[in-house]
Amino acid sequence: MIRLTPLSEIIVPPVQPALDYTITLMDRQFTFHGLKALLGAADISKAGDRMATLCATDEMEREAARHILSDLTLRHVYDHPLVGADGRVDDVMRVNYDLDPDAYATVADMTLGGLKDHLLRAPAAEVRRLGRGLTGVMAAALAKLMDVHELILVAKKAKRAARARTLVGQRGTLSSRLQPNHPTDDLSCVSALVYTGLSMGSGDALLGINPAIDTVENISALLWHLDKLRRETGVPSQICVLAHLKTQMASLEQGAPVEIMFQSLAGTERTLTDEFDVTVALLDKAHALMVDKGPLRDVAQQFMYFETGQGSELTYAKNEGMDMTTCEALCYGLARRYDPFMVNNVTGFIGPETHRSDFEMIVSNLQDHFMGKLMGLPMGMAPCYTMHSEISMEGHQIATELLAAAGANYFMDVFLTVDRMLAYFDTSGHDDQTLREIHNARPAAEYLDWAMARGIFIQDEVGEITRGPNWGNPRMFCSSDQEFQRLLQTVPAAYGFESAGPRPANHISRRVRSNLAIGRQAIQAELDPIRLNGLPLRYLTTRAGDKQTHLNNPDIGAILSEDSLSHLTAEDRDVQIIVSDGLSAEAIHHNVPDLLPVLLDGLHAHGLTTGLPIVLPYGRVKLCEAIGDALRPRLVINLIGERPGGDASASRSMSAYFAFRLDDEDTRREAARYSGNSDIRYEYSVISNIYEGGLPPLEAGSVIADKAVRILHARAAGNRLETSTLSTLARSAMQAATLH
Repeated sequence: MIRLTPLSEIIVPPVQPALDYTITLMDRQFTFHGLKALLGAADISKAGDRMATLCATDEMEREAARHILSDLTLRHVYDHPLVGADGRVDDVMRVNYDLDPDAYATVADMTLGGLKDHLLRAPAAEVRRLGRGLTGVMAAALAKLMDVHELILVAKKAKRAARARTLVGQRGTLSSRLQPNHPTDDLSCVSALVYTGLSMGSGDALLGINPAIDTVENISALLWHLDKLRRETGVPSQICVLAHLKTQMASLEQGAPVEIMFQSLAGTERTLTDEFDVTVALLDKAHALMVDKGPLRDVAQQFMYFETGQGSELTYAKNEGMDMTTCEALCYGLARRYDPFMVNNVTGFIGPETHRSDFEMIVSNLQDHFMGKLMGLPMGMAPCYTMHSEISMEGHQIATELLAAAGANYFMDVFLTVDRMLAYFDTSGHDDQTLREIHNARPAAEYLDWAMARGIFIQDEVGEITRGPNWGNPRMFCSSDQEFQRLLQTVPAAYGFESAGPRPANHISRRVRSNLAIGRQAIQAELDPIRLNGLPLRYLTTRAGDKQTHLNNPDIGAILSEDSLSHLTAEDRDVQIIVSDGLSAEAIHHNVPDLLPVLLDGLHAHGLTTGLPIVLPYGRVKLCEAIGDALRPRLVINLIGERPGGDASASRSMSAYFAFRLDDEDTRREAARYSGNSDIRYEYSVISNIYEGGLPPLEAGSVIADKAVRILHARAAGNRLETSTLSTLARSAMQAATLH
């Protein structure tokens, strides 16, 4: 197993003052103050970097930055570590300096332009060797100098495999992660989607669920269910539930089959710690736990799974002045520390505030894949999009074709491209098989043997692997037609299984595309007070004055307008409820009239005081903190419209975010100790997928009230709440055992 270098032993050069980089092109002089500004200006123009004023103002300025960058040596970049606002090299940057010293010595005195040319000329083994000597900042700088052909060519050379039960990433293969998500984690739906994916040759990389409910009890139940499906079908793959790291660790400690450990990563320590509730020390602890107790510790060579994606640091305003590509590359330097089994990005997942157009999404994904592969990671890809961006299905398909040509290890399998829980759009099993047939690829060898034995694939007379008679037939995994039909009834947006070659039949595609159109319309709907049925509400405003400003700049939707703020004073109630359209006013129209009276009754029945609910059009989740600071409730509940996705009814899906205000020193101290964030002010929990096809609004009102009571009783939210609940249950069980 790999040895994790203690952070104190990783050598980072001393911090130096920012330099001015100057060049004259065509009688125009350009000056960039500091390496961060130079890196930002050298990249293509992207919505997030434009919002943060990090990108070049025109093509001449961009090329001026690239000229300067090309002439910098790798040693210069190494000697100028990028620091945060506090002037400190954070832990994510420090980990990036944990390099292969021999590989770095080979390239140290090359210019970035010279290294680019060398990588284009070098054989694959040399590319893979040299990549281990680069920091994320170096990889990002190279990505900004590469054109599309070059990003694909070098990434293809750097392809790297990883092994658990299956060997994923071997040349000539294209794998997939089967993603059977459901709005309420319905186990029957999970079974139906797993069977469907397996019948299409998906899941050789992973059977992996994004859970709707992140508790130890629920995560353990999902893990055991996936384990049961894996054993019953005999599929040679591995399982994962993509919960928070702390929840998975607690589940593993209780004996749940955490075969692959997952965590989302960020490229700055402040984002990683403050927003993702993770530290490098915690990641180290999780890795050690998997080495000691992981179910595949005697089988797998790698067992960590990381997900990244350009823009998260910037949307939290914790990018430390760095552009999105550079932050993303630093994620890969952090991931490399743990020799992971899987890494993929989800660039495009956030929305138009980071990537607005097809062009921005496509190039960013090619950059990410190049950087991850170059730095030695077994990169899969999940180029994706949401309804509130301008990214199209066609743009998404172009990205996947280019990434398959670049040698991506795996893609996602989201049935018919529609994620039923996360409300975004990704590759499907149809897409994965189409890519295999276009690029002459096959699944992982162990999986292929299993699938051929079941008629999912066959080998023809010239040795080519083709779709077999059972390809696309999930019924084969069920004992009866009745069981199959029962499972299908639990799957939202299931429009049929008929295929045309590896593609969905036309009538199915038309249904999918029609619902995309409905979702796009729902995004543009305005919040209408008349449709809230005369509920007692007070109306305030954010700084987002119109729909487009709201969609393209998330920060201002989290800030109250000055006029609204001037009318607020401390009320010191137990709970304050906010109602905001977020990304779907239709979600508010269809849920709040039924939900809110039940929620208020439930809170009052427990003796809790509430402020008059507030309606805030063009709002974001972080409004909780602005309201919490002004009104000083113990808990803020934000009822907010989710981004549309799935079928037509899913455009009406809403979430309830709980922001627990840490209003006394003892509680804040405990939260800081638990999270590793000394500046923590609020803890968050969430209940999502509230709509008739998920958690119905009448039922949701009671569920939200019960959750609020739990939070206030425990004086904790988020992961700390679930951990404290688990500890209480464990103590109760021990006391009961003692009494008996």
